[in-house]
Amino acid sequence: MPIVQKKFSLLYSAFFAIFALFGTSITIVGATLPKILADFRWDYGTAGLVMAAGAIGYFLSTYMAGRVFGPLGPRVSIAIGLVLDTVGLALFAAGPSPLLNLIMYFAVGLGQGFIEVTINWSVLRMESGAEGNAGRAMSLMHGSFAIGAVVGPFILGWLISANLPWVALYRGIAVLFGLLLVSVAILPLGLLGREAPIHGTSRESRRGGSKNRAVPDAPSRHPAYWIGFVALLLYVGVELGISNWSAEFFVSVFGASAATGSFMVSLFWTGLLAGRFGIPVLARKVSQQKILIAISILLVGSSSLLALLGFLGPAFRVPGYILVFFSGLGCSSIYPIVVSIVGETFPKAQAKAVSFASTGGGLGSFAFPYLMSVIAGGLGIRFGFAAYAVFAVASLLACRALIAASTRERA
Repeated sequence: MPIVQKKFSLLYSAFFAIFALFGTSITIVGATLPKILADFRWDYGTAGLVMAAGAIGYFLSTYMAGRVFGPLGPRVSIAIGLVLDTVGLALFAAGPSPLLNLIMYFAVGLGQGFIEVTINWSVLRMESGAEGNAGRAMSLMHGSFAIGAVVGPFILGWLISANLPWVALYRGIAVLFGLLLVSVAILPLGLLGREAPIHGTSRESRRGGSKNRAVPDAPSRHPAYWIGFVALLLYVGVELGISNWSAEFFVSVFGASAATGSFMVSLFWTGLLAGRFGIPVLARKVSQQKILIAISILLVGSSSLLALLGFLGPAFRVPGYILVFFSGLGCSSIYPIVVSIVGETFPKAQAKAVSFASTGGGLGSFAFPYLMSVIAGGLGIRFGFAAYAVFAVASLLACRALIAASTRERA
């Protein structure tokens, strides 16, 4: 059974390539951080501000995109994202100026938000006509993000080992974004239609009645709208927390080498990549709600055990490797399934509802790393990972609440 209808095949493939490049653009700054610190003579505080600028840009643009998506349409919205990412990556790391790099990475974050909202909305539209495939197209699309997240650091390692300039990766990605921007002009985006204008709830709607429910007109009046925001806030915080801190966790707690610590990041994303491609294929007859709860439980179990092993000491390093992989597997489908549930709950206000949920993820992307640094600095990194296990439990509860709220509102 095809993932999307045949008429959407070209469009889905183009978005797959854009999302893969999006994944690369997310991970390369962290991967090049040692070179940036050495070549530009930045301290940790400066580097942190620059990276935070990208997260803030993403947070703001996911919120804005949902408000302007209706009048702009998908072609203009994704073009805005591609232009911002092309310019930002073409000029990022052009020199050591912290201010210039902060502005450029903020622009990259803004572009990423527009891309995220447009592609999520578009895939929801493609899925609506593919019977029996609800959620599969979204999961596979987000799998392309994981491909980019793995491939980018790998290419960077090759450039460094070959003594080639590391900034070439930024320029290469900018060129690819530019080429994809040109392709947007000829993509059959008209097949997706347009987002209907969102009007305020009428007097008749406020009186009640199934015919005048306010779900399409005012999604903010309903719990699923807010629970989706909270679910992605918690999930993205846990995902980025484990990804960004697992290398240091294994070096400082288990006594691993720096090279082994770096491998932990790849191992985490390998688990996430395996889940995003494997789950939609192997569990195609299982409902998205059941998958969401199952992988959320897996994330709780693996992250909790990983935090526990940190207190037991270096003798448990090898089981820690396994748990990092399963943590990535547990993270794999939470984001795309939450987006699918939110989009299906508000079919006439998908852009607004999906962008607001993504805004929660954007907030988690810069709030949780800061929180982790505070906990790790005050109590130690072991307690930081224990905190992520607690947040994973909260994410599970939020996902369960989202399923219940969505079921009630669609009944």
